[in-house]
Amino acid sequence: MTSLRVSDFDFDLPEELIAQRPAAERGASRMLVLDRQAGVWQDDAFPRFASRLRPGDLLVLNDSRVIPARLYARRTLRREREKPTGRIEVMLIEPAAQAADEDLSTGDPANDRRWRALVRPGRKVAIGERLVFPAASGEIVLEADVIERGPYGERLIEFAPVDDFYAAIEQIGHMPLPPYIHRPDVNADRERYQTVFAHERGSAAAPTAGLHFTEEMLAALADQSVEIARVTLHVGLGTFAPLRVERVDQVRLHRERYAINSMAAAALNRAIAEGRRIVAVGTTVVRTLESAALAASGAALMPHSAATEIFIAPGFQFRLVGALLTNFHLPQSSLLMLVSAFAGREHVLAAYRHAVHERYRFFSYGDCMFIA
Repeated sequence: MTSLRVSDFDFDLPEELIAQRPAAERGASRMLVLDRQAGVWQDDAFPRFASRLRPGDLLVLNDSRVIPARLYARRTLRREREKPTGRIEVMLIEPAAQAADEDLSTGDPANDRRWRALVRPGRKVAIGERLVFPAASGEIVLEADVIERGPYGERLIEFAPVDDFYAAIEQIGHMPLPPYIHRPDVNADRERYQTVFAHERGSAAAPTAGLHFTEEMLAALADQSVEIARVTLHVGLGTFAPLRVERVDQVRLHRERYAINSMAAAALNRAIAEGRRIVAVGTTVVRTLESAALAASGAALMPHSAATEIFIAPGFQFRLVGALLTNFHLPQSSLLMLVSAFAGREHVLAAYRHAVHERYRFFSYGDCMFIA
């Protein structure tokens, strides 16, 4: 890994292949199937995904739920609260308590009042200012004070108490579509930029490999004796952050919180003991499982929650994941490096070139790739 450069994971991608909207029907995407040992691929479609799995496989999903994390505020200095000015985009990243590894299961509403956020334009938002968040009617729904300033437009903000914070952001928030989707979010994104099994709220971006699944597909998998387990990793905005280094061994990722409950831990331990294949749905599941395996150091997996900064690149030794369903990723991204670690950089980049030639749709709302 030390000799690799970030530029070694580049590829040519025509902009028109970046999917701006989901497929007309959920689950109707194309699927490129890559044999990672032979380095050969086959064009297929996601409706036939079940045929690619074996009875006894353990399919692991990320059940994190995307919150409408993009908010729009007006600025007002405390001494001039009656004169709000300017439009500021505030992208919520995570509660400050979560960033500090505090236990969020206590039910303390104060845990959700302080948030790490990205603000644009950041140069206009100073410590001590108050931001007000209006509804379309003009009614102020939320207010927040700027507490700390960080790099790249990051701020620590504290919201004033309200009866139901999450109901408030559901009212005024927008789905946090990635920066390469060049359109405003619409009502349909509330459903389509969310997996059908989303449950644990907390992500600022969707675990996109899971977007392909329908309830019918999950039922079909259960009927053919594929076991399904759910873990949680809350996706942060670091997913889209550009890598600002030249060498792969210099890459450092943002921390993300994950949790493995008792049912998932038991299912994983059974699959390991019985030699059954573990199939990860998405890179977030890979990072969760491999982080847990490293923490266990060869012992049985235990139910737990933790923060992970795991960076997976060629040379990484996978301990749990035996197959991977994933979307197509950005050039020179940490996610492309993870996939390359699993299937081989040359194999992956060759498959990506084929996908470009065959006009597959890329990124969050795009097509998928099954690697076994």
